[in-house]
Amino acid sequence: MDDSDMSVKEWEGDFDPLADPDEKQHLLSVLDSFRSYRRLAHFNGTHVRRQAFYSLPQEHWMMLSKPPFSILESLNKLDDLIDRNAELAEAIFMAGFKGFIAPTIDSEWVASIVPEKYARDEFRIYSIVMDHLKIQTTQNDMDKARSCINQFYRDWSTAGSVEREQCFGPVLRALDEEYTSRLQPTPDLEKSQIKVLVPGAGLGRSVFDICKAGYSVEGNEISYHELMASSLVLNHTEKAEQFTIAPFALNCSNHLSRADQFQTFAIPDIHPGSALATEMSSEDSAGERMSVSTGDFCILYSAPNYKAMFDAVTTIFFIDTAPNVIRYIEAVGNCLKEGGIWINLGPLLWHQAPRGPSGSGEGEGGHGHTHVRDAGIGDPGSVELTHDEVMALIERIGFKIEKQTTGMLETGYISNPRSMLQNIYRPVFWVARRV
Repeated sequence: MDDSDMSVKEWEGDFDPLADPDEKQHLLSVLDSFRSYRRLAHFNGTHVRRQAFYSLPQEHWMMLSKPPFSILESLNKLDDLIDRNAELAEAIFMAGFKGFIAPTIDSEWVASIVPEKYARDEFRIYSIVMDHLKIQTTQNDMDKARSCINQFYRDWSTAGSVEREQCFGPVLRALDEEYTSRLQPTPDLEKSQIKVLVPGAGLGRSVFDICKAGYSVEGNEISYHELMASSLVLNHTEKAEQFTIAPFALNCSNHLSRADQFQTFAIPDIHPGSALATEMSSEDSAGERMSVSTGDFCILYSAPNYKAMFDAVTTIFFIDTAPNVIRYIEAVGNCLKEGGIWINLGPLLWHQAPRGPSGSGEGEGGHGHTHVRDAGIGDPGSVELTHDEVMALIERIGFKIEKQTTGMLETGYISNPRSMLQNIYRPVFWVARRV
Protein backbone atom coordinates (compact mmCIF):
# COMPACT_ATOMS: atom_id res chain seq x y z
CA MET A 1 0.00 0.00 0.00
CA ASP A 2 1.12 3.53 -0.76
CA ASP A 3 0.56 5.38 2.48
CA SER A 4 1.16 8.72 0.82
CA ASP A 5 -2.08 8.26 -1.11
CA MET A 6 -4.06 7.54 2.04
CA SER A 7 -3.77 11.03 3.51
CA VAL A 8 -5.32 12.90 0.58
CA LYS A 9 -8.65 14.45 1.53
CA GLU A 10 -10.99 14.12 -1.43
CA TRP A 11 -14.10 15.69 0.08
CA GLU A 12 -14.63 19.14 1.54
CA GLY A 13 -16.57 19.89 4.73
CA ASP A 14 -16.17 19.55 8.48
CA PHE A 15 -18.38 16.51 8.95
CA ASP A 16 -16.49 13.49 10.31
CA PRO A 17 -18.55 10.30 9.93
CA LEU A 18 -16.14 8.31 12.07
CA ALA A 19 -16.80 10.52 15.09
CA ASP A 20 -20.34 9.15 15.46
CA PRO A 21 -20.71 5.40 16.16
CA ASP A 22 -23.95 5.03 14.20
CA GLU A 23 -22.59 6.99 11.26
CA LYS A 24 -19.41 4.93 11.30
CA GLN A 25 -21.45 1.72 11.24
CA HIS A 26 -23.41 3.02 8.26
CA LEU A 27 -20.23 4.02 6.42
CA LEU A 28 -18.72 0.57 6.96
CA SER A 29 -21.96 -1.06 5.78
CA VAL A 30 -21.76 0.97 2.55
CA LEU A 31 -18.16 -0.13 2.05
CA ASP A 32 -19.15 -3.74 2.62
CA SER A 33 -22.01 -3.45 0.12
CA PHE A 34 -19.49 -2.76 -2.66
CA ARG A 35 -17.04 -5.35 -1.33
CA SER A 36 -19.82 -7.98 -1.24
CA TYR A 37 -21.25 -7.15 -4.67
CA ARG A 38 -19.57 -10.09 -6.43
CA ARG A 39 -20.57 -12.72 -3.86
CA LEU A 40 -24.15 -11.54 -3.42
CA ALA A 41 -24.79 -10.95 -7.13
CA HIS A 42 -23.59 -14.47 -7.95
CA PHE A 43 -25.78 -15.90 -5.22
CA ASN A 44 -28.96 -13.95 -6.03
CA GLY A 45 -28.36 -13.59 -9.74
CA THR A 46 -27.35 -17.08 -10.82
CA HIS A 47 -27.17 -19.56 -7.93
CA VAL A 48 -30.81 -19.07 -6.93
CA ARG A 49 -31.88 -19.11 -10.58
CA ARG A 50 -30.02 -22.39 -11.21
CA GLN A 51 -31.76 -23.93 -8.23
CA ALA A 52 -35.11 -22.77 -9.58
CA PHE A 53 -34.24 -24.02 -13.06
CA TYR A 54 -33.35 -27.50 -11.84
CA SER A 55 -36.59 -27.55 -9.84
CA LEU A 56 -38.51 -27.68 -13.12
CA PRO A 57 -39.66 -31.08 -14.36
CA GLN A 58 -36.59 -32.86 -15.75
CA GLU A 59 -37.90 -33.05 -19.31
CA HIS A 60 -38.51 -29.30 -19.22
CA TRP A 61 -35.12 -28.20 -17.95
CA MET A 62 -33.37 -30.61 -20.28
CA MET A 63 -35.22 -29.12 -23.24
CA LEU A 64 -34.40 -25.58 -22.11
CA SER A 65 -30.73 -26.49 -21.66
CA LYS A 66 -30.34 -27.05 -25.39
CA PRO A 67 -30.36 -24.55 -28.29
CA PRO A 68 -32.04 -22.31 -29.13
CA PHE A 69 -32.74 -21.71 -25.41
CA SER A 70 -29.42 -22.69 -23.75
CA ILE A 71 -30.52 -21.34 -20.38
CA LEU A 72 -27.53 -22.77 -18.54
CA GLU A 73 -25.16 -21.10 -20.99
CA SER A 74 -27.01 -17.85 -20.41
CA LEU A 75 -26.54 -18.21 -16.66
CA ASN A 76 -22.82 -18.82 -17.24
CA LYS A 77 -22.71 -15.64 -19.33
CA LEU A 78 -24.51 -13.80 -16.56
CA ASP A 79 -21.83 -14.97 -14.13
CA ASP A 80 -19.17 -13.48 -16.39
CA LEU A 81 -21.01 -10.16 -16.55
CA ILE A 82 -21.44 -10.10 -12.79
CA ASP A 83 -17.67 -10.34 -12.54
CA ARG A 84 -17.31 -7.35 -14.86
CA ASN A 85 -19.65 -5.30 -12.71
CA ALA A 86 -17.83 -6.51 -9.61
CA GLU A 87 -14.52 -5.14 -10.88
CA LEU A 88 -16.06 -1.67 -10.72
CA ALA A 89 -17.74 -2.33 -7.36
CA GLU A 90 -14.47 -3.49 -5.80
CA ALA A 91 -12.60 -0.48 -7.21
CA ILE A 92 -15.20 1.76 -5.54
CA PHE A 93 -14.73 -0.17 -2.30
CA MET A 94 -10.98 0.42 -2.41
CA ALA A 95 -11.37 4.12 -3.23
CA GLY A 96 -13.85 4.53 -0.39
CA PHE A 97 -11.70 2.61 2.07
CA LYS A 98 -8.67 4.74 1.20
CA GLY A 99 -10.66 7.95 1.47
CA PHE A 100 -12.48 7.27 4.74
CA ILE A 101 -10.92 4.39 6.69
CA ALA A 102 -7.26 3.89 5.80
CA PRO A 103 -6.04 7.21 7.30
CA THR A 104 -7.57 6.27 10.67
CA ILE A 105 -6.20 2.76 11.21
CA ASP A 106 -2.91 1.73 12.75
CA SER A 107 -0.50 0.32 10.17
CA GLU A 108 1.17 -1.95 12.72
CA TRP A 109 -2.18 -3.51 13.60
CA VAL A 110 -2.89 -4.05 9.91
CA ALA A 111 0.49 -5.69 9.44
CA SER A 112 -0.24 -8.01 12.35
CA ILE A 113 -3.49 -9.34 10.84
CA VAL A 114 -2.57 -9.54 7.15
CA PRO A 115 -0.61 -12.61 6.03
CA GLU A 116 2.61 -11.78 4.22
CA LYS A 117 1.38 -13.36 0.98
CA TYR A 118 -1.32 -10.66 0.74
CA ALA A 119 0.97 -7.74 1.57
CA ARG A 120 0.71 -6.31 -1.96
CA ASP A 121 -2.92 -7.19 -2.59
CA GLU A 122 -4.78 -3.98 -1.78
CA PHE A 123 -8.27 -5.44 -2.04
CA ARG A 124 -7.38 -8.41 0.15
CA ILE A 125 -5.76 -6.18 2.78
CA TYR A 126 -8.82 -3.98 3.06
CA SER A 127 -11.12 -7.02 3.11
CA ILE A 128 -9.19 -8.57 5.98
CA VAL A 129 -9.54 -5.33 7.94
CA MET A 130 -13.29 -5.32 7.24
CA ASP A 131 -13.56 -8.95 8.38
CA HIS A 132 -11.80 -8.09 11.64
CA LEU A 133 -14.22 -5.20 12.17
CA LYS A 134 -17.05 -7.75 11.83
CA ILE A 135 -19.00 -5.63 9.38
CA GLN A 136 -22.03 -6.99 7.55
CA THR A 137 -23.89 -4.84 5.07
CA THR A 138 -27.64 -4.24 5.14
CA GLN A 139 -30.16 -5.15 2.44
CA ASN A 140 -30.82 -1.48 1.81
CA ASP A 141 -27.13 -0.76 1.24
CA MET A 142 -26.79 -3.80 -1.03
CA ASP A 143 -29.66 -2.50 -3.17
CA LYS A 144 -28.05 0.94 -3.33
CA ALA A 145 -24.69 -0.51 -4.37
CA ARG A 146 -26.33 -2.38 -7.23
CA SER A 147 -28.20 0.77 -8.29
CA CYS A 148 -25.01 2.79 -8.08
CA ILE A 149 -23.19 0.44 -10.46
CA ASN A 150 -26.08 0.68 -12.92
CA GLN A 151 -26.08 4.48 -12.65
CA PHE A 152 -22.65 4.59 -14.29
CA TYR A 153 -24.49 3.72 -17.52
CA ARG A 154 -26.43 6.99 -17.37
CA ASP A 155 -23.67 9.25 -16.09
CA TRP A 156 -20.43 7.87 -17.52
CA SER A 157 -21.11 5.83 -20.69
CA THR A 158 -21.37 6.99 -24.28
CA ALA A 159 -24.84 5.46 -24.56
CA GLY A 160 -25.96 7.41 -21.47
CA SER A 161 -25.35 10.68 -23.31
CA VAL A 162 -28.98 10.58 -24.52
CA GLU A 163 -30.33 10.86 -20.98
CA ARG A 164 -27.57 13.29 -19.98
CA GLU A 165 -28.40 15.65 -22.83
CA GLN A 166 -32.06 15.61 -21.87
CA CYS A 167 -31.28 16.40 -18.22
CA PHE A 168 -27.93 18.21 -18.16
CA GLY A 169 -28.18 20.00 -21.51
CA PRO A 170 -30.88 22.54 -20.57
CA VAL A 171 -29.03 23.34 -17.34
CA LEU A 172 -25.72 24.00 -19.07
CA ARG A 173 -27.43 26.16 -21.70
CA ALA A 174 -29.13 28.20 -18.95
CA LEU A 175 -25.74 28.72 -17.28
CA ASP A 176 -24.25 29.90 -20.56
CA GLU A 177 -27.16 32.29 -21.10
CA GLU A 178 -26.60 33.74 -17.63
CA TYR A 179 -22.88 34.16 -18.32
CA THR A 180 -23.60 35.89 -21.62
CA SER A 181 -26.03 38.30 -19.94
CA ARG A 182 -23.41 39.17 -17.33
CA LEU A 183 -20.83 39.92 -20.02
CA GLN A 184 -22.77 43.00 -21.12
CA PRO A 185 -22.10 45.06 -17.98
CA THR A 186 -18.81 43.23 -17.24
CA PRO A 187 -16.99 42.45 -20.52
CA ASP A 188 -13.89 41.12 -18.75
CA LEU A 189 -15.82 38.53 -16.73
CA GLU A 190 -14.32 35.04 -17.00
CA LYS A 191 -16.45 31.91 -16.73
CA SER A 192 -14.20 30.73 -13.92
CA GLN A 193 -15.44 33.69 -11.86
CA ILE A 194 -18.96 32.25 -11.90
CA LYS A 195 -19.30 29.98 -8.84
CA VAL A 196 -21.84 27.18 -9.22
CA LEU A 197 -23.20 24.82 -6.56
CA VAL A 198 -24.54 21.38 -7.51
CA PRO A 199 -26.51 19.78 -4.64
CA GLY A 200 -27.17 16.07 -5.04
CA ALA A 201 -24.04 15.70 -7.16
CA GLY A 202 -24.41 11.91 -7.42
CA LEU A 203 -21.65 10.33 -9.50
CA GLY A 204 -20.21 13.74 -10.29
CA ARG A 205 -20.94 13.95 -14.02
CA SER A 206 -22.83 17.25 -13.89
CA VAL A 207 -20.08 18.70 -11.65
CA PHE A 208 -17.48 17.57 -14.18
CA ASP A 209 -19.45 18.89 -17.17
CA ILE A 210 -19.96 22.31 -15.56
CA CYS A 211 -16.26 22.52 -14.68
CA LYS A 212 -15.29 21.43 -18.19
CA ALA A 213 -17.52 24.21 -19.55
CA GLY A 214 -15.28 26.68 -17.73
CA TYR A 215 -17.14 27.46 -14.49
CA SER A 216 -15.98 27.07 -10.90
CA VAL A 217 -18.16 24.41 -9.34
CA GLU A 218 -18.76 22.75 -5.99
CA GLY A 219 -20.79 19.57 -5.75
CA ASN A 220 -22.49 18.40 -2.59
CA GLU A 221 -23.51 14.82 -1.80
CA ILE A 222 -24.71 13.06 1.34
CA SER A 223 -24.79 9.47 0.04
CA TYR A 224 -21.64 7.50 0.81
CA HIS A 225 -22.40 5.22 -2.14
CA GLU A 226 -22.35 8.19 -4.51
CA LEU A 227 -19.37 9.86 -2.83
CA MET A 228 -17.20 6.77 -3.10
CA ALA A 229 -18.23 6.09 -6.68
CA SER A 230 -17.70 9.68 -7.81
CA SER A 231 -14.32 9.75 -6.09
CA LEU A 232 -13.27 6.70 -8.08
CA VAL A 233 -14.29 8.08 -11.45
CA LEU A 234 -13.07 11.64 -10.87
CA ASN A 235 -9.85 10.95 -8.97
CA HIS A 236 -8.70 7.38 -9.49
CA THR A 237 -9.51 6.21 -13.01
CA GLU A 238 -6.42 5.85 -15.16
CA LYS A 239 -8.00 6.07 -18.60
CA ALA A 240 -11.25 6.29 -20.50
CA GLU A 241 -13.22 3.03 -20.82
CA GLN A 242 -11.27 1.47 -17.95
CA PHE A 243 -14.24 -0.62 -16.81
CA THR A 244 -17.03 -2.51 -18.56
CA ILE A 245 -20.47 -2.87 -17.01
CA ALA A 246 -23.67 -4.74 -17.87
CA PRO A 247 -26.37 -2.58 -16.21
CA PHE A 248 -29.35 -4.61 -17.43
CA ALA A 249 -27.99 -8.13 -16.95
CA LEU A 250 -29.36 -8.84 -13.47
CA ASN A 251 -32.90 -7.85 -14.43
CA CYS A 252 -34.27 -10.82 -16.35
CA SER A 253 -37.65 -9.33 -17.33
CA ASN A 254 -38.94 -7.52 -20.44
CA HIS A 255 -36.04 -8.42 -22.76
CA LEU A 256 -36.61 -9.17 -26.43
CA SER A 257 -33.39 -11.18 -26.57
CA ARG A 258 -30.46 -12.28 -24.42
CA ALA A 259 -28.29 -9.89 -26.44
CA ASP A 260 -30.44 -7.04 -25.15
CA GLN A 261 -30.15 -8.25 -21.58
CA PHE A 262 -26.40 -8.75 -21.80
CA GLN A 263 -25.46 -5.42 -23.38
CA THR A 264 -22.15 -4.07 -22.06
CA PHE A 265 -20.90 -0.50 -21.90
CA ALA A 266 -17.42 0.90 -21.34
CA ILE A 267 -17.06 3.51 -18.62
CA PRO A 268 -16.03 6.20 -18.19
CA ASP A 269 -16.64 7.52 -21.69
CA ILE A 270 -14.10 10.25 -20.99
CA HIS A 271 -11.12 10.39 -18.62
CA PRO A 272 -11.93 13.31 -16.31
CA GLY A 273 -8.34 14.14 -15.39
CA SER A 274 -7.11 14.24 -18.98
CA ALA A 275 -10.17 16.17 -20.19
CA LEU A 276 -9.82 18.87 -17.56
CA ALA A 277 -6.07 19.14 -18.09
CA THR A 278 -6.72 19.76 -21.79
CA GLU A 279 -9.26 22.49 -21.05
CA MET A 280 -7.22 24.34 -18.45
CA SER A 281 -4.11 26.47 -18.37
CA SER A 282 -1.35 25.79 -15.86
CA GLU A 283 -2.75 28.63 -13.69
CA ASP A 284 -6.24 27.14 -13.74
CA SER A 285 -6.11 23.73 -12.07
CA ALA A 286 -9.03 21.37 -11.56
CA GLY A 287 -8.40 21.49 -7.83
CA GLU A 288 -9.11 25.22 -7.84
CA ARG A 289 -12.28 25.08 -9.95
CA MET A 290 -13.91 21.79 -8.93
CA SER A 291 -14.60 20.34 -5.50
CA VAL A 292 -17.12 18.06 -3.78
CA SER A 293 -18.39 18.49 -0.22
CA THR A 294 -19.93 15.80 1.91
CA GLY A 295 -22.75 16.37 4.34
CA ASP A 296 -26.39 17.37 4.70
CA PHE A 297 -27.22 20.06 2.14
CA CYS A 298 -29.70 21.78 4.48
CA ILE A 299 -27.28 22.08 7.37
CA LEU A 300 -24.13 22.83 5.42
CA TYR A 301 -25.46 25.49 3.07
CA SER A 302 -27.73 27.21 5.58
CA ALA A 303 -24.66 28.08 7.67
CA PRO A 304 -23.42 31.68 7.90
CA ASN A 305 -20.09 30.81 6.27
CA TYR A 306 -21.92 29.90 3.06
CA LYS A 307 -24.00 33.09 2.99
CA ALA A 308 -24.16 34.58 -0.55
CA MET A 309 -21.29 32.43 -1.80
CA PHE A 310 -22.58 31.20 -5.19
CA ASP A 311 -23.67 32.87 -8.41
CA ALA A 312 -25.76 29.88 -9.47
CA VAL A 313 -27.27 26.72 -7.98
CA THR A 314 -28.21 23.85 -10.28
CA THR A 315 -30.49 21.04 -9.10
CA ILE A 316 -31.14 18.03 -11.34
CA PHE A 317 -33.56 15.32 -10.12
CA PHE A 318 -32.93 16.64 -6.62
CA ILE A 319 -35.61 18.75 -4.94
CA ASP A 320 -38.00 15.80 -4.54
CA THR A 321 -35.50 14.16 -2.17
CA ALA A 322 -36.56 16.72 0.46
CA PRO A 323 -38.93 15.65 3.26
CA ASN A 324 -39.57 19.36 3.73
CA VAL A 325 -38.76 21.27 0.54
CA ILE A 326 -38.87 24.58 2.40
CA ARG A 327 -35.54 23.63 4.00
CA TYR A 328 -34.03 23.20 0.52
CA ILE A 329 -35.42 26.54 -0.67
CA GLU A 330 -34.08 28.30 2.42
CA ALA A 331 -30.64 26.73 2.00
CA VAL A 332 -30.46 27.78 -1.67
CA GLY A 333 -31.61 31.27 -0.66
CA ASN A 334 -28.86 31.47 1.95
CA CYS A 335 -25.93 30.40 -0.21
CA LEU A 336 -27.00 32.16 -3.43
CA LYS A 337 -25.92 35.75 -4.03
CA GLU A 338 -28.57 38.40 -4.55
CA GLY A 339 -29.29 38.37 -8.28
CA GLY A 340 -27.98 34.80 -8.59
CA ILE A 341 -29.95 32.11 -10.38
CA TRP A 342 -31.37 28.74 -9.38
CA ILE A 343 -31.68 26.34 -12.32
CA ASN A 344 -33.81 23.25 -11.72
CA LEU A 345 -34.78 20.24 -13.83
CA GLY A 346 -36.57 17.19 -12.51
CA PRO A 347 -39.82 15.49 -11.50
CA LEU A 348 -41.57 15.52 -8.13
CA LEU A 349 -41.22 11.87 -7.15
CA TRP A 350 -41.20 12.59 -3.44
CA HIS A 351 -38.76 10.16 -1.88
CA GLN A 352 -39.88 10.26 1.73
CA ALA A 353 -42.85 8.42 3.18
CA PRO A 354 -45.06 10.61 5.39
CA ARG A 355 -43.50 10.76 8.81
CA GLY A 356 -44.67 12.22 12.09
CA PRO A 357 -42.89 13.86 15.03
CA SER A 358 -40.53 10.90 15.54
CA GLY A 359 -39.44 10.98 11.91
CA SER A 360 -40.20 7.28 11.60
CA GLY A 361 -43.71 7.17 10.16
CA GLU A 362 -47.11 8.74 10.25
CA GLY A 363 -47.86 10.46 13.50
CA GLU A 364 -51.07 9.97 15.49
CA GLY A 365 -52.19 13.59 15.71
CA GLY A 366 -48.98 14.89 17.29
CA HIS A 367 -47.95 18.41 16.33
CA GLY A 368 -44.90 18.86 18.56
CA HIS A 369 -41.43 19.65 17.25
CA THR A 370 -39.18 18.17 19.88
CA HIS A 371 -35.72 18.03 18.33
CA VAL A 372 -32.99 20.15 19.85
CA ARG A 373 -30.29 20.28 17.21
CA ASP A 374 -30.73 20.82 13.49
CA ALA A 375 -31.08 17.38 11.90
CA GLY A 376 -31.33 18.70 8.34
CA ILE A 377 -33.20 16.26 6.13
CA GLY A 378 -33.55 14.08 9.25
CA ASP A 379 -35.85 16.63 10.87
CA PRO A 380 -39.32 15.32 11.81
CA GLY A 381 -42.21 15.86 9.43
CA SER A 382 -42.66 15.77 5.69
CA VAL A 383 -44.91 17.20 3.01
CA GLU A 384 -45.55 16.36 -0.65
CA LEU A 385 -46.37 19.34 -2.86
CA THR A 386 -47.53 19.84 -6.42
CA HIS A 387 -45.44 21.73 -8.95
CA ASP A 388 -47.69 24.79 -8.65
CA GLU A 389 -47.27 24.76 -4.88
CA VAL A 390 -43.48 24.49 -5.16
CA MET A 391 -43.44 27.47 -7.53
CA ALA A 392 -45.57 29.51 -5.12
CA LEU A 393 -43.25 28.62 -2.25
CA ILE A 394 -40.14 29.63 -4.16
CA GLU A 395 -41.63 33.04 -4.96
CA ARG A 396 -42.81 33.39 -1.34
CA ILE A 397 -39.27 32.77 -0.05
CA GLY A 398 -37.32 35.35 -2.01
CA PHE A 399 -37.13 34.27 -5.66
CA LYS A 400 -38.59 35.44 -8.94
CA ILE A 401 -39.44 32.78 -11.53
CA GLU A 402 -37.91 33.84 -14.85
CA LYS A 403 -38.47 30.74 -16.96
CA GLN A 404 -40.70 27.69 -16.59
CA THR A 405 -41.27 24.74 -18.92
CA THR A 406 -43.69 21.90 -18.22
CA GLY A 407 -44.67 18.96 -20.40
CA MET A 408 -42.01 19.67 -23.02
CA LEU A 409 -39.20 17.39 -21.86
CA GLU A 410 -39.18 13.59 -21.70
CA THR A 411 -36.44 11.38 -20.32
CA GLY A 412 -35.83 7.96 -18.88
CA TYR A 413 -33.59 7.27 -15.90
CA ILE A 414 -31.09 4.46 -16.41
CA SER A 415 -33.50 3.15 -19.05
CA ASN A 416 -32.77 0.28 -21.41
CA PRO A 417 -34.03 1.61 -24.76
CA ARG A 418 -34.50 -1.98 -26.00
CA SER A 419 -36.69 -3.05 -23.08
CA MET A 420 -40.38 -3.87 -23.43
CA LEU A 421 -40.98 -1.67 -20.37
CA GLN A 422 -40.23 2.05 -20.66
CA ASN A 423 -40.60 4.43 -17.69
CA ILE A 424 -40.63 8.01 -18.91
CA TYR A 425 -40.39 11.17 -16.82
CA ARG A 426 -41.76 14.48 -18.01
CA PRO A 427 -39.65 16.74 -15.77
CA VAL A 428 -40.24 20.42 -15.24
CA PHE A 429 -37.52 22.95 -16.02
CA TRP A 430 -37.35 26.35 -14.44
CA VAL A 431 -35.00 29.22 -13.66
CA ALA A 432 -35.51 31.42 -10.60
CA ARG A 433 -33.55 34.51 -9.58
CA ARG A 434 -32.69 35.49 -6.01
CA VAL A 435 -34.20 38.87 -5.22
